Amino acid sequence: MTTPDLFATPPELARHLQQLRQTLHGHAHRYYVQDAPTVPDAEYDRLFQELQALEARYPELVTPDSPTQRVGGRALEQFAPVRHAVPMLSIRTETDTQASGAQNFDARIRRELGLTEMDEPVTYVAEPKFDGLAMSLRYEQGVLVQAATRGDGETGEDVTQNIRTIGQIPLKLPGAAPAVLEVRGEVYMRRDDFEALNERQRQKIAAGAKGERTFVNPRNAAAGAVRQLDPAIAAQRPLSFFAYGLGEVTHADARGPDFASHLDLLQTLKIWGFPISALIQRALGAIELVAYYESIGRARDSLGFDIDGVVYKVDSLALQRRLGFVSREPRWAVAHKFPAQEMLTTVLAIDVQVGRTGKLTPVAKLAPVFVGGVTVTHATLHNEDEARRKDVRVGDTVIVRRAGDVIPEVVSVVLPAALPQAVDDAPEALTGLALAATPSLGHGLPGIARGPVFTMPKTCPVCGSVALREEGEADYRCTGGLFCSAQRKQSILHFAQRRAVEVEGLGDKLVDQLVDGGIIHTLPDLYRLGLTALANLDRMADKSAQNILDALQKSRQTTLPRFLFGLGVRHVGEATAKALARHFGQLDAIMDASEDQLLEVADVGPIVAKSLRTFFDQPHNREVVEQLRACGVTWPEGPPAARTPTPLGGNTFVLTGTLPTLGREQAKALIEAAGGKVAGSVSKKTSYVVAGAEAGSKLDRARELGLTVLDEAALLALLQVPVASDAPGV
Repeated sequence: MTTPDLFATPPELARHLQQLRQTLHGHAHRYYVQDAPTVPDAEYDRLFQELQALEARYPELVTPDSPTQRVGGRALEQFAPVRHAVPMLSIRTETDTQASGAQNFDARIRRELGLTEMDEPVTYVAEPKFDGLAMSLRYEQGVLVQAATRGDGETGEDVTQNIRTIGQIPLKLPGAAPAVLEVRGEVYMRRDDFEALNERQRQKIAAGAKGERTFVNPRNAAAGAVRQLDPAIAAQRPLSFFAYGLGEVTHADARGPDFASHLDLLQTLKIWGFPISALIQRALGAIELVAYYESIGRARDSLGFDIDGVVYKVDSLALQRRLGFVSREPRWAVAHKFPAQEMLTTVLAIDVQVGRTGKLTPVAKLAPVFVGGVTVTHATLHNEDEARRKDVRVGDTVIVRRAGDVIPEVVSVVLPAALPQAVDDAPEALTGLALAATPSLGHGLPGIARGPVFTMPKTCPVCGSVALREEGEADYRCTGGLFCSAQRKQSILHFAQRRAVEVEGLGDKLVDQLVDGGIIHTLPDLYRLGLTALANLDRMADKSAQNILDALQKSRQTTLPRFLFGLGVRHVGEATAKALARHFGQLDAIMDASEDQLLEVADVGPIVAKSLRTFFDQPHNREVVEQLRACGVTWPEGPPAARTPTPLGGNTFVLTGTLPTLGREQAKALIEAAGGKVAGSVSKKTSYVVAGAEAGSKLDRARELGLTVLDEAALLALLQVPVASDAPGV
């Protein structure tokens, strides 16, 4: 944080204060009015605290228009203004994200109340700090008459029609209610509702709809819904509400509400029909505040909605009145934030990482930044389309986000060109926008030009194999599966699994030791292992090592379908491998087949044919196959299968439930022998669903799609297999 000592003259300090105010005005305008924040909350808090500190030291430089003298933001012009009878003020933010933040608040309260160590602990109410849109609901004679946003705290926006679309908000209160009741709370969007909304938006975009977009986070989606001019559109966006306080309250006989505590107030709101968070609870003194902060922090990522901290309030309303307010904030409450999940930093480079399955992922190398409780130096850009959509380049200042154990990601770029134009009645916004992008406030790399648009390399950065992006997919993938060291472990585990060549006992931990120790580099190295190398590994002895060698020896005798499946060719599953083996009879014929020849196979389409051709066009993949043969891996081969019609050719089956006499694998083998294909999920392309006892969601899905459902007897009839006379029905 900048300190006053850095400014040599009063005019220089005054200019800096003015710059800070203009910057904060710009950020507040974009956050509260336009619902398009360009910096994370932590950055705004940092600038606000710097301004507070300077004004506290130089009170003569405080101006009436300073953000410290008001809440911030103002109503949009297209909504009618609403003057709040009781201002909707914000509360102080405790940015100490350790347990000491709660202890500091308790210590301040005890000092203000003149309590000593001998006095009883203060009772508080602790509640989540929701990340939504503050709302005031006004009821007259028990009927909802107006809903208003916070706005600048004094004047908000009338959004009544949109708020009426929220099912959680009662339109009429049950039983006796005050003549006038203003309920304060938070409009938000649940995470599952947010994901569903974005999925619908993606479908609209894919269908060619104009002007549609996905939303960055639940808060922006909720704020956008509340500010829709058309309530019908707002109704399509699922919003929720939590109540947490009161504004104006008057009774018919002019008496005010008779609550003894804040928790009593909340319980009464619940009786009146308002949703109250189940996470709200009483806390006795600093010890229980700390416990609450830590427990909610642990549960944060598993909640159904976003929070960025917790709020502590003195429970006794009498003590609240005694403590009163200071400037713009109540003394009796504080927001205790969690470690920021979004922060600003700078992109130093963009690298490409290769995953275990060959997926190429662009990753931004960042100037180190503390976010989400850890220091982050890298963040994913997901794929080329995302990197281009966000226009992330070397030298950019970016917002990086980390939530819990989620891999950090770049949310957006903060650049002057990306910031909104100043509106006519808010000239301070333009100055704030320009100032926000200057290196003096920690944005950008001074003297370094912005890098070029990111483009995915056409070869794998690890092994040099061709990198391809298949039609309809977002990701590029390395084609050197058997050769690429980044995919080494995955290739070995796939090759050794039960459904491939099957090397019993060769699991993840053993493969990790073999690869990380440099003992094996490619699949053929498995068959060159010796007893000593294996026995020297952790948790291995001569007997365990010999068991692995015996399993490897056994795996040398396999079948063509198992071997072909074990190679890990993309899109080639067990059924496809069997179809290829039946059709061609020999591996060399498969490796040399053209795409047109591959398309003659019943189970092979254009995508699979191209994938096979690409795989076997890589010389190193062919070399691995030849080395495996040289190591003694062999299988029976013969002439291509006779091209005779099969009764179930071209039909796809899905098995669900328990059949009376046939096991799952037995039924699958019968179907495939008759030319059919067995799939794992039901779709419009499914020909038949074979259902047994305790069939589940697959049967429900089949009925929804109007598919033909068979029992075991009907399947055997279709296969022209005799049915045992005592076989029970489904």
